[in-house]
Amino acid sequence: MKGPISQFIEKHYLHFNSASLVDAAKEYEQQLANGAKMLVSMAGAMSTAEIGKIFAEIIRQDKVQIISCTGANLEEDIMNLVAHSHYERVPNYRDLTPEDEWALLERGLNRVTDTCIPEHEAFRRLQKHIYKIWKDADDKGERYFPHEFMYKMLLSGVLEEYYEIDLKDSWMYAAAEKNLPIIVPGWEDSTMGNIFASYVIKGELKASTMKSGIEYMTFLADWYSKNSQNGIGFFQIGGGIAGDFPICVVPMLYQDMEMHDVPFWSYFCQISDSTTSYGSYSGAVPNEKITWGKLDIKTPKFIIESDATIVAPLIFAYLLDL
Repeated sequence: MKGPISQFIEKHYLHFNSASLVDAAKEYEQQLANGAKMLVSMAGAMSTAEIGKIFAEIIRQDKVQIISCTGANLEEDIMNLVAHSHYERVPNYRDLTPEDEWALLERGLNRVTDTCIPEHEAFRRLQKHIYKIWKDADDKGERYFPHEFMYKMLLSGVLEEYYEIDLKDSWMYAAAEKNLPIIVPGWEDSTMGNIFASYVIKGELKASTMKSGIEYMTFLADWYSKNSQNGIGFFQIGGGIAGDFPICVVPMLYQDMEMHDVPFWSYFCQISDSTTSYGSYSGAVPNEKITWGKLDIKTPKFIIESDATIVAPLIFAYLLDL
């Protein structure tokens, strides 16, 4: 029996983008019922938007089997876990002047739309702990992926004294407990990635200690090949590299590896606020992906043109029967 949120959207979300939301949620549910696995990709600042409050439960209930996300989403969920009370909300962010922005910088507050992340309590608090883990691996000649280092830090317990939210609301902790595979393309474009690079420049760490994006792709290729018997769906929150990187694994396997028995993605849904335009990947309609060998003609395809912070929690609520 579906809960009140699910019943509400089924009753009232009947047309246009709202109808696409319901259709996409129902097909996502059907994919899982058919034995398919699901990849969820997250762009933007979904972790700072506290998507973990519901996404963590999606992970715990096995409604996602692999995640692709930006380095920012990887780290910002943990930052929210350890520094939540120090965040500041700026509801009038549209009215800020350059001088207002500079004042935030001088206070150590990095703004993400209406939310400011505190540098000392968030970035630096993580830095001293993750550096020890990086250095230990570096000294031993061991190599790991960015998300594996984050898992080590979370599961070690070194951050417990800083917890400021309910642990069940951290999607990264939920993923770490399950050792869920995560793909983090372009991890270098993140605060922790920049910090790691600074240690490499100073000669304190070797770049090779951190596994690379190419190794992420080869890992994903192996994972896809082993898990696609009943299909793998693709649920994309936002655009950018978090979505574009993993979806390319199918044409790579088919065209470059000549593995002609590799199935297309079995489902595709993108939540996007990007206007359909010339040359924009984020604004491309799903059918364009057919020409690139990513989706089949018969693949269920959905695009919901709206704010992901509104749409994603509703779809996840439907999947959880809320």
